[in-house]
Amino acid sequence: MTKLEATEFEKFSKSDFGYKELPRGLIAVSGREAVQFLNGLITNDVSKLEDGAQMRAAFPNAQGRLLALVRVLRRGDKFLFETEAATREKVFQNLFRFTYAGDFFVEDLSEQYRYFEVRSPDFEIQNSDSIVFESLNNTSCFIPLEKTEDFKGQLKNAVEISDALYEVLRVENGEPLYGVDVDETTIVPETGIANVVSYNKGCYIGQEIIARIHFRGHIAKQLTGLILEGNVQPNDELKSLEGKNAGRVTSVIFSPQLEKYIALAFVRYDFLAEGTELKINETTATVKNLPFID
Repeated sequence: MTKLEATEFEKFSKSDFGYKELPRGLIAVSGREAVQFLNGLITNDVSKLEDGAQMRAAFPNAQGRLLALVRVLRRGDKFLFETEAATREKVFQNLFRFTYAGDFFVEDLSEQYRYFEVRSPDFEIQNSDSIVFESLNNTSCFIPLEKTEDFKGQLKNAVEISDALYEVLRVENGEPLYGVDVDETTIVPETGIANVVSYNKGCYIGQEIIARIHFRGHIAKQLTGLILEGNVQPNDELKSLEGKNAGRVTSVIFSPQLEKYIALAFVRYDFLAEGTELKINETTATVKNLPFID
């Protein structure tokens, strides 16, 4: 990290209150047959989602490979999908093609809101018109355009998180980025994200391959963490101590909290156990379950 970035991290750590505005997608789905159609398209079971609750899910293709990671929030008879900017159009088109098949309506609401991530353990949004997705110490919120300035008033004491610091926090939290850590070559279980797949619901696109991996075998590789003894580069190859192919690196940052370089990487199944030592060129890498920091 540069000196400026280190100073920024110290400021953020002391305040424990920061925010980042990001481009994200927000897609609304409704209709009498919404649950039926959605359960045929995504990996999790929206029929189990109560009003006001949320879940993570994935859109797979017919080969069980990842089209998008999403969070789903239920509001009455409407399902709201939050997704990365890189997968927004893909999610919308994947849903919209079924609007002619039944009572199923899809609307892209992304341009009607601005998206903020607020990192604070006790932040509460005062605007009831906002759409909020909650996770540990992180509030992800879509604010109506006309309410944005009022919302920013709540953030006057917060640190605005730079791109560099956001990347540090993302990797420390073990969050994959589409197009960097995961993409359409990734089979959904390889993401390593807990509770993203329901193995008890009916059929959906790609289910056969995903279920077969779960019930009859194991994944060939999985996205996990590495603690490094030096700096490496994305796409560097991992080797076992015996020289066998063990995977590849996807993202690398320096963690000021751990005072080490850390990475996200796809690690082959035989080497996934936490504490396993691997090599990246001359650098030692130790497998670490995600997230790096609880």
